[in-house]
Amino acid sequence: MAATTHTVTNQVPPLVGYDVFASDRALSEAVERHIEPGVLPVAREELSTLGQSAGSAQAQEWGAQANEHPPVLRTHDRYGHRIDEVEFHPSWHRLLGHAVAAGLTDAWGRPAGHVRRAAGFLVWTQAEAGHGCPLSMTHAAVPALRTDPVLAAEWEPRLTSYVYEEGLRPAREKAGVLFGMGMTEKQGGTDVRSNTTRAEPLSGEGEYLLTGHKWFCSAPMSDGFLVLAQAPGGLTCFLVPRVLPDGTRNVFAIQRLKDKLGNKSNASSEVEFDGTWARRVGEEGRGVRTIIEMVAATRLDCVVGSAALMRQAVAQAIHHATYRSAFGGLLIDKPLMRNVLADLALESEAATVLAMRLASAYDTDTEEERAFLRIAVPTAKYWVTKRCTPVVGEALECLGGNGYVEESGMPRLLREAPLNSIWEGSGNVQALDVLRALQREPQALDAFLREVGKARGADHRLDAAIKDLLTELADLEGIEARARRLVERMALVLQGSLLVRWAPPEVSDAFCASRLGGDWGTAFGTLPHSLDLASVVNRARPVAE
Repeated sequence: MAATTHTVTNQVPPLVGYDVFASDRALSEAVERHIEPGVLPVAREELSTLGQSAGSAQAQEWGAQANEHPPVLRTHDRYGHRIDEVEFHPSWHRLLGHAVAAGLTDAWGRPAGHVRRAAGFLVWTQAEAGHGCPLSMTHAAVPALRTDPVLAAEWEPRLTSYVYEEGLRPAREKAGVLFGMGMTEKQGGTDVRSNTTRAEPLSGEGEYLLTGHKWFCSAPMSDGFLVLAQAPGGLTCFLVPRVLPDGTRNVFAIQRLKDKLGNKSNASSEVEFDGTWARRVGEEGRGVRTIIEMVAATRLDCVVGSAALMRQAVAQAIHHATYRSAFGGLLIDKPLMRNVLADLALESEAATVLAMRLASAYDTDTEEERAFLRIAVPTAKYWVTKRCTPVVGEALECLGGNGYVEESGMPRLLREAPLNSIWEGSGNVQALDVLRALQREPQALDAFLREVGKARGADHRLDAAIKDLLTELADLEGIEARARRLVERMALVLQGSLLVRWAPPEVSDAFCASRLGGDWGTAFGTLPHSLDLASVVNRARPVAE
């Protein structure tokens, strides 16, 4: 075979050996903006260290291996004893261990903890998104457990630990633990108030036995779970440990692992409770109220996770176009390709800026910021997660046929992209949640409008969009049927306001012209040609200057 027919030319080098954090200008600027000067140097150093790890060949190999070798359920040992264990590839444990050591389950007790954790989550999950589920659930369990000071004192130090210990043992014997969550049942889905899992009180204070089935139980290898069940006083939140204090296994029968579209490295399961010991968290009949802060925190992680997927997809697309030649020149210099890349970069930056603004509100933790989060989190969850799939799909197309093969990593990103829109309440749930906040919590809308209003007068297209939004908010006729339209406009106006205040003029100008001003088509790459698109693309290049 002639060697000349196998000469490789015009192929793009892998995007590897770079700092994922430092090369993301939108993210690094957000960190500078939202972290006070006394904490900033330490935060910047830890995020850059994590960013270099995320951009390394080793982390990318771990991600590929964890997906090529998905988790395996072992229900029994060789002698027939029920063990209900999930085996993961060593690379998955390495990814998870690195994340825990980087503080990605610790946000609630350190300065600027939520911004630091959100930025780290956005950086590290670009190496592999599948292990983000146990990180998110473990982090989000803390506010729910704080409703019971005794439980919080017992579990919180281990949940926020920087030590990852795999394997099932009594929690008191482990330096760090992971948590999962079980709310969804076959008959109810998001309608958790229709749950049929029963909780029967025992003589011990706060102790119950659970009987029922959970249709989706996340991270089944975890040390503990927050679940909902029907107690005598109504739907209640419970803590279910995998291993009891005496070292025996709790009844936690894993029926099967879900065979999902994507998220292959992560285990999602169906679980049977049959006399399963549990400890009540909060009051009987107040289960939704108890667990709602956990749900809000995981919804924010859905926003951050989608921003991470978008950023990695856009970085890969721009990297490819920087090196690939076609029709006599580099792709990145072609006006139409530049338009596509700029359009994708706008979506990615808007998602990142919004995600980090929400994280900063958690750190500030004032009454005003809590009211803002009440309406901004479901609004962002609705919109940002919806934008993820089209962004990743278009970015894949920028690589052409090379992007359609598994070795590029783009198919894995595309399979992962729809997930965050479904988890923790799909689109309609988020839109209806915004409506509830609008109707029942006027202070939430006031806080949202004050945030948006901080950019008033800076861009006429944003001003017009705010005016139109106020008109829509004043009209309650057919409000449920047009909830998606309303929440989309709220998200775009909020993103526009943040970009006008904080992004370079070329970015905010392009966003307002297209997303708010109507000078945009129905596909990416239809921005007005007169904009400074080269600067938008160059800002998003995944190479630190």
